[in-house]
Amino acid sequence: MSLTVEQKNKAIKELLNGTYDSIKAIIPVEHQVSKPNLIKGDVQLEFGVLIGMTGDIKGQLILEGKSSVFEGLGQAMFGMPLEGEMLNSFSGELGNMIAGQLATILSTKDIITDITSPTIVYGAVRLAGYQHILSITVTFESLGEMDVYLLLQ
Repeated sequence: MSLTVEQKNKAIKELLNGTYDSIKAIIPVEHQVSKPNLIKGDVQLEFGVLIGMTGDIKGQLILEGKSSVFEGLGQAMFGMPLEGEMLNSFSGELGNMIAGQLATILSTKDIITDITSPTIVYGAVRLAGYQHILSITVTFESLGEMDVYLLLQ
């Protein structure tokens, strides 16, 4: 069944609000979140994690930033420095926690979603071919910025 424009707009609003709430609930570091931006064209990534979403909302959630931001978040959350495979593992788990919390929040709004396993992205990666790309920037106190992309079909 196809959603009306009003239903799509409501779902996108709930997706954005749920993303804000998920980040706040999962990451114990003071931060500021920007207003959402609509991206035209491709998304270019250097380091991050991609989580697929299926169900009522189809697309991907991407957390992207410098590896040093993910290292700092790992230090804040687990009290130890992370690098190499441990950093990749943590980044994937951070994506899982945020996307899982988001799916839980959306379910309380009668929006059913499921998430895929995380994919770690690094190096020069370009993603294209999405109907809508929304982005927000999360600025973590003394750690730097993380861009959150919602790539929607």
